[in-house]
Amino acid sequence: MTALVVAMDGPSGSGKSSASRGVARAMGLRYLDTGAMYRAITWWMLQRGVDLTDPAAIAAQVDEPSLVSGTDPDDPTVHVDGVDVAGPIRSQEVTGAVSLVAAVPEVRARLVAMQREIIGKGDIVVEGRDIGTVVAPDATLKVYLTASAEARALRRTAELNVEAGGPGGTTVEAQQAAMARRDTLDSTRKTDPLSMADGAVEVDTTALNLEEVIAEVLRLIGERSSQEESELDRAHIHERA
Repeated sequence: MTALVVAMDGPSGSGKSSASRGVARAMGLRYLDTGAMYRAITWWMLQRGVDLTDPAAIAAQVDEPSLVSGTDPDDPTVHVDGVDVAGPIRSQEVTGAVSLVAAVPEVRARLVAMQREIIGKGDIVVEGRDIGTVVAPDATLKVYLTASAEARALRRTAELNVEAGGPGGTTVEAQQAAMARRDTLDSTRKTDPLSMADGAVEVDTTALNLEEVIAEVLRLIGERSSQEESELDRAHIHERA
């Protein structure tokens, strides 16, 4: 199978990042976190005091920062103007503002073009919210990860508390409310809203651990590979007939 592109979409807390990196690592593929790109632009805007409630102000400056995203699943770096921002873009401030920035059409236009260039000839796992619908609608495999609101909030709370060095970084209730707000913003924005792509396979991760999610996606890739090989074989037989 050539030009393998795996599109991994879904809301925050569904397990996209860990699963995508695990699949890429298992298959020796590149990995792209498109959400980190939107966070990086948001971080840059916040650093410069841009009014994030003003789409025109965001659009006016979106082309200014230099953005470079790495594709190593073991070290997915993000640099803005030469500065490593992999840590800062995960702050609560950025998390609370990224949906405002991501809703601006000019931001999406710039980053989608960059994402398509990085995807290039394939051999990559790409995660985000509009990969199967907008960025790579012809992806080899499109997966839409979901999970219950409670499971998603529990996972995100655990992650943030680890980052904060122990309990107290946040609460499940606070995260569930924040995720509900972000889900609404992401799924109702006019440009490239969060939705399941045509032909995508939905995988509910509520009762699955990370290894099980990775195994299921690998199974789906193998299944799709077999289908493509069968189609090629039938095409060759038809050509010779």
